[in-house]
Amino acid sequence: MGHRPSEAPGCGGYAGAVRSWTHPVVPDLSAHGTGTPPRVFDSSRRALTVIEPDSGASSTSDSRFAAAESTGAGAGAGAAEAREVGLYVCGITPYDATHMGHAATYVTFDVLHRVLLDAGRQVHYVQNVTDVDDPLLERAKRDGIDWVALAQREIQLFRDDMEALAVIPPAQYLGVVESIESIAQGVLALLANGSAYEVAAPDALVDGAADIYLDLTSKPSFGSVSRFDRAEMLAVYADRGGDPERPGKRDALDPLLWRAARADEPSWAAPGLPDGRPGWHIECTCIAVDHLGTTFDVQGGGVDLVFPHHEMSAVQAEGLYGPGAFARVYVHQEMVGLDGEKMSKSKGNLVLVSKLRREGVDPMAVRLVLLDHHYRTPWSWTDESLAAAQQRLATWREGVEQVSTDQATRLLADLRALLADDLDTPAALAAVDACMLARDGDGTGAQQARDSVAALLGIAL
Repeated sequence: MGHRPSEAPGCGGYAGAVRSWTHPVVPDLSAHGTGTPPRVFDSSRRALTVIEPDSGASSTSDSRFAAAESTGAGAGAGAAEAREVGLYVCGITPYDATHMGHAATYVTFDVLHRVLLDAGRQVHYVQNVTDVDDPLLERAKRDGIDWVALAQREIQLFRDDMEALAVIPPAQYLGVVESIESIAQGVLALLANGSAYEVAAPDALVDGAADIYLDLTSKPSFGSVSRFDRAEMLAVYADRGGDPERPGKRDALDPLLWRAARADEPSWAAPGLPDGRPGWHIECTCIAVDHLGTTFDVQGGGVDLVFPHHEMSAVQAEGLYGPGAFARVYVHQEMVGLDGEKMSKSKGNLVLVSKLRREGVDPMAVRLVLLDHHYRTPWSWTDESLAAAQQRLATWREGVEQVSTDQATRLLADLRALLADDLDTPAALAAVDACMLARDGDGTGAQQARDSVAALLGIAL
């Protein structure tokens, strides 16, 4: 199935291909044994779960919608042995610079990535970029800039920030625009099996064109990811990209799968669908499955994505591939605030990684601030926390020169144990503090200590 940009203003033939960033140096610690597969908090089970490759995970294939079209074929049908951990982390909508809430999320999953590698596991890491969506289009219109130029500028800034923070890049870093064909196929499959329906769109460019929504009434598992009740869902849905008041929907919570073309909006031609663009949630469903298979190990992101985004992504996958599709484990980074208030683009109270870098702040100090807070604990950024991190970094860089071999060996064992236990980064930093402040070694373990801190915490000494 081919696809092409429609002649909507601002589309300009944009193909949307994005690229990842440079891989940081990650020292190999295998000469000192291996770590333990980590256990992390699974939001869907509300329990700690060990991350191991799913031997029943299905591989990607050309017949991606076979489960949806068959009778009784579940997500594991045609499964292949999978000895790597499949990790999908939702990416940015590139309409503004990377703030500390973003950075905290990607550093958390970077630590998970590093701990898995140290445990001898291969990691297949996929991340998307929502390079066409309402917030991006609205910001471009507000600022009088082409939406493509805005997206490309902010994607590059994000790459620069991730590289500076020593975040291991995803194996596949994929834009929504370059994935339109796959997403359209998913929408068509949901229509074909009765999981989706049309809603009249009177303001569409083409008379009679309709928007397409998922029918949640046919999905009994809905709610199993977030564990939200209906009242909780409705309370946040509108603020998180939903349209509960949309006339013609069967249920207020039904998510948009495909938006028919409107005036002054980019759109794409997809055979079998009206010219248009995909909804937010179906994008991640299709991108994740395309590259990780119909079942994979970890879905990650900020805690504000639990509902509706991750809930909807999973239930759409069920509609396509049957029960048990999509992620086995859902892991979420808590919110980061400023002076006690949630940090967000809409509030305008952002501490930007790029701004700190321009001011000459060592990115390793920024990373230390992020690591000093457990991923399941909400916290607020302060200038004092950055100053403390800068001092801590200086102390480590001085103290590492005196670390003995025995001290380095103990430090590595401590880091492995603490990080395997629900990514306890604050305790891991405290263990490094104790080692670097001892100042009673002979320096024979300095390189091993540097390598351990770099490999597991991503901090270059």
